Amino acid sequence: MTARIFRRLTTVTSLVIALASAGSGVRADVEITAFLQSVAVSAAGDRDIAAFYRETGYKPIWTGDDQMSKARREAFLRAIEDAPAHGLPVQRYDPDGLSSDLRHVTSERELGRIEVEMSRLFLRYARELQTGLLVPGEIDPGIVREVPYRKRSSLLSSFASASSPSLFFRQLPPQSHEYARLMKEKMRFEELVARGGWGPEVRARKLEPGDSGPAVVQLRNRLIAMGYLPRTATASYDSRMTQAVAQFQEDHGLVSDGVAGDGTLGAINISAKTRLGQIMVAMERERWTNMPRGKRHVLVNITDFHAQIVDDGKVTFETRSVVGHRDLDRRTPEFSDMMEHLVLNPTWNVPRSIATKEYLPMLQRNPNAAGHLMLVDRRGRIIPRELVEDFTQFDANTFPFDMKQPPSRSNALGLVKFMFPNRHNIYLHDTPQKNLFGREARAFSHGCIRLNDPFDFAYALLARQVDNPEEFFQSKLATRRETQVDLEEHVPVHLIYRTAFTRAKGKTQFRTDVYGRDARIWRAMEAAGVSLPSEQS
Repeated sequence: MTARIFRRLTTVTSLVIALASAGSGVRADVEITAFLQSVAVSAAGDRDIAAFYRETGYKPIWTGDDQMSKARREAFLRAIEDAPAHGLPVQRYDPDGLSSDLRHVTSERELGRIEVEMSRLFLRYARELQTGLLVPGEIDPGIVREVPYRKRSSLLSSFASASSPSLFFRQLPPQSHEYARLMKEKMRFEELVARGGWGPEVRARKLEPGDSGPAVVQLRNRLIAMGYLPRTATASYDSRMTQAVAQFQEDHGLVSDGVAGDGTLGAINISAKTRLGQIMVAMERERWTNMPRGKRHVLVNITDFHAQIVDDGKVTFETRSVVGHRDLDRRTPEFSDMMEHLVLNPTWNVPRSIATKEYLPMLQRNPNAAGHLMLVDRRGRIIPRELVEDFTQFDANTFPFDMKQPPSRSNALGLVKFMFPNRHNIYLHDTPQKNLFGREARAFSHGCIRLNDPFDFAYALLARQVDNPEEFFQSKLATRRETQVDLEEHVPVHLIYRTAFTRAKGKTQFRTDVYGRDARIWRAMEAAGVSLPSEQS
């Protein structure tokens, strides 16, 4: 072991000397000091850090005795001490250990080690503050988002050249209004949890206008603590309580009828501590999307069952949506892409998985089943059902046909689909199943997003390129032929998953974790050291 360490040190020292003589930034006449050797050895295991110090001639950015080094040290220590404000675990960045090391350093060699350690912790903190503590694809296979990671070497170089280290740290996290509001809500909920939350739960299965008794008092007190009801001594379910319950329901994606049924009471009884965890998960998710969303973009919050068009930060169009079923292979994935065109009177090309898992068993039981679908061979020819003698001879691997549904009002895609070509084969579309939009929770599709108002959605998208978008759209639709309409300005589409999100005005919105993804994210955050404050008893 000792021999290997000696050989490694000799190699690194020789490399430093060679680089110095080659003019890499370290002058040939500069003495190879203990500090320089220590930096070279300490950085050798990290390619990006090692490259940075080679390129800068092994000059310190943290441990120098100049004013800028001091400013960087102080700004970094303040930043990592403030990590919990962002829902990040302070122990991952060890501010106490760094402060102690800096106070008690006794040699140039120790100083070189601390120099590299601060760079290592800086890169960890900067990346996690900027683009998240976790790697989303490792948490859930349905989170296929490409996180906009910045190059580590660029982060270090940018910081070293920044004129204001404090400003550099302030600009690392998402600069969105949503992130700023979530941070404020996190602080508010932490204080709320520390005070004991919202008090006792409501012990009832259903409460409605006209009721009275202890459970109504519990409901009253809970609504007062949540800020939905002004202080009152009433013990009856009166009109004010009805309005408060209706507003609570609206803020939690429930049917807003003012009746506290089982689902509403279940949401009311969720603790402030649990809601705080949802807010912290939402902050982590916001870091994963720390990039410009586009002045105009489409936003689909899977848990909220709505699709929006957002222009310059304001929602200019919104419609109800149906998203993927809770079954693992039908869940809507999370990702971002670019909408390029619309297809009017679309043909439904049945995905292979649906054709073999759902329709083939039907055909094996009854060859005339699913009569609305055509069988198409690999040469594109339509094959009459009567020419297929026995569907039981096929399985999922040997089924030789594609299945298609021609354009019609009963087409599974309805009369229009909105395409942002992607490897997941996910898009937005119309549907003939309009009854589903009346449901409170709308997770019924095979993964694509169905829209309640697809025509109005299309008009809003086309308004920027045609004078009369409705007339243009309807004229194309009237041909009954499949027609592609390109968008002159491609529109970013973001499929997100937020069980906690804010509004510029009003209370924070909470939704059900329909696929259980946020629960998995929270467990991973806890494993990384994130924790919630303790509640007072």
